[in-house]
Amino acid sequence: MNHAKSFLRDLDDAVSRGTADSRTRALWHATDLLIAGRYSDDEIWTFGEVIGLLADAIEVAARAQLARRMARFDNAPVNIIHKLAFDDSIDVAGPVLQESERLEAYALVANACTKSQTHLLAISKRKSIEETVTDVLVTRGNQEVVNSVASNNGARFSDFGFLHMIKRAEGDSILAEQIGLRKDIPRHLFQQLIAKASDDVKKRIERERPEMVEQIQTSVTDVTGALHSKFGPASRSYFVAKRLVTTQHQHGNLNENSIFDYARSHKLDEVTIGLSLLCSLPGDVIERALLDKNREMILVLTKALDFSWATTMALLFLGAKDHRITAQELRDLESEFGRLNVETSRSVLKLYQSRKTAAGADSAPTRQPPLHVH
Repeated sequence: MNHAKSFLRDLDDAVSRGTADSRTRALWHATDLLIAGRYSDDEIWTFGEVIGLLADAIEVAARAQLARRMARFDNAPVNIIHKLAFDDSIDVAGPVLQESERLEAYALVANACTKSQTHLLAISKRKSIEETVTDVLVTRGNQEVVNSVASNNGARFSDFGFLHMIKRAEGDSILAEQIGLRKDIPRHLFQQLIAKASDDVKKRIERERPEMVEQIQTSVTDVTGALHSKFGPASRSYFVAKRLVTTQHQHGNLNENSIFDYARSHKLDEVTIGLSLLCSLPGDVIERALLDKNREMILVLTKALDFSWATTMALLFLGAKDHRITAQELRDLESEFGRLNVETSRSVLKLYQSRKTAAGADSAPTRQPPLHVH
C-alpha cells in the first residue's frame, strides 16, 4: 500500500516535470499497476486523477489505446472513464461509451445530450441501455442511431421511446420492421405501428411474429361466435335501452358520467350501446372488450375517451366474472392504465375503427342490430 502511494507521488512529479516520452511511459506503467493491483476506492480515484493528467499530454492514438484498456476494466477509475467518454475524438470515447460498465445512466444521458452523433451511435451499441438513455437516443439521434438502438435487444424503452420511434418509422421500412420485431413492444403500441406500416412491412412482421398479428386481428375482427355474452338474442329491454341511450347521445348528454352510472348499476346493454356511440365502433366489438379476459382493449378505449380510472374500474368490474377482481389484479390494471397516454390510445382506436368495416363484411349477423340510428 505504501509502495502504491509513493509511486503515485512519483507519477505526479512526472506529470509536472517530465518529458513527453517520460509521461507516456509513466502513463502505461500506472495503467499496468492499476490493472494488476487491488486498491481502495480512494486510491483508484487518485490513479484516475494522475492518469487523466498524463492522458492530456499524449496523442489521440495513445488516448484511444488507453480507452480500450479502461473500457474492459471492471475497476477503472470513474473519473478517467468520464474523461475518456467525453473526449471529442470518437476513437477515444467510443470504446468506453460502448463497453464500460463504470458509466452510470446519468453520464450516458449527459453524453447523449451534448456530444456528436458518433458518440450516440457508440452508446446505442451497449450491452444494456436503460430507458432514460434510450429516450434521448431516439429523440436526438439520427437515423443510423435510432436504427441501431431499435435493433439492440439489450436496450429498454419507455412508452415514450417506443411512440417516438414509431413516429420516426413512418417512411422508414427498416426501422418499422425492427420495432415490430422487438419482443418487448407493448401490444397497444404494436397495434399503432401496424396501422401506420406499409403493406410490405406488415407482411414481413406477420411472417416473423404471426402470434402478435393474429391477436390484433382477433381483437377487432373476430367478434362472432367468441363472445361470452350474458344475454341471448336481442330482447325488448335491449331495444328500449338502445332508444334511450341513442336519444341521450343525440341530445349531447351521453358522456363519462352516463357510462359510469350505467356501469355501477350493472347495465351492460346501456354501457355497450353508449361506448359504441362514443367510440364509433360496433356493439359486438365493445361487448367483447368488456367481457373478454384480456382487458387491454377496454383500457385503451377508456384512455382514448380520456375517462378517469374510477370510470374505467367500474367498467372492469362490470365485465368481470361475478363482478369480482382481485386486489392485485386491480393494482396491475391501474398501473397499466396509468402507463397509457391519450394520444397513443386514440391512434389505436382509429385502427379499430378502420377495421370495423372489414369485420362487418366477414362476420355473420350478431345478436345486436346496427347501433347508429339517425
